[in-house]
Amino acid sequence: MLDKIKWQGGGSFRIDGEPTIQIAPWRVVRQASPPDIILIGHDHFDHCSPADVAKLRGAQTTIIGSQRVAEIIEGTIMLREWQSIRLQNATIRAVPAISRRAEQNASAAGGLGFVVSIGYYDIYYVGDARLVAGMEVLRPDIVLLPIDGSGQLSIEAALELIALLQPRWAIPYNWGGTGPQATELDARSFQSRAGEATEVRLLQPTN
Repeated sequence: MLDKIKWQGGGSFRIDGEPTIQIAPWRVVRQASPPDIILIGHDHFDHCSPADVAKLRGAQTTIIGSQRVAEIIEGTIMLREWQSIRLQNATIRAVPAISRRAEQNASAAGGLGFVVSIGYYDIYYVGDARLVAGMEVLRPDIVLLPIDGSGQLSIEAALELIALLQPRWAIPYNWGGTGPQATELDARSFQSRAGEATEVRLLQPTN
């Protein structure tokens, strides 16, 4: 499954399974075939980009998101916290994603992360979130998590989360780019400190 997960920079990912799943598309290129599912957890510009969704979506693409996303992108199926939906060979569960930005601005509340169950693996995309109650019930095989600390998980909090969840693999994002993202040195520090139970994979952005 790891070889099917493509990091596209920032918080964007593509899972090349059956179905094909795009997560938080932002500044991505058009693919030869549209994704079967697009997941968008909150309405911040680098996760909820109507232009990127329009670029990627096909006639049969299903878009799943939070209430705020549904208000922005037409045709979005809204999930609330802990709701799940079965689409083709995947089950999508919505997980609360509460960031410091949401605590400071009510319009940013209601964000979601997602657990994608596909091909006998549970993949947890944390989204724009800090540590919140309820995460401890999850037992994913793979965690995709931010490490930049810009209103969400810092490196220390990310290490705390993987110690709590004990995934087999962790893939950090929001590093190595411009602006407030974590540096490559930060990512390698996270990798070296993760402990023996979890293997940290540092992917290079690709479309």
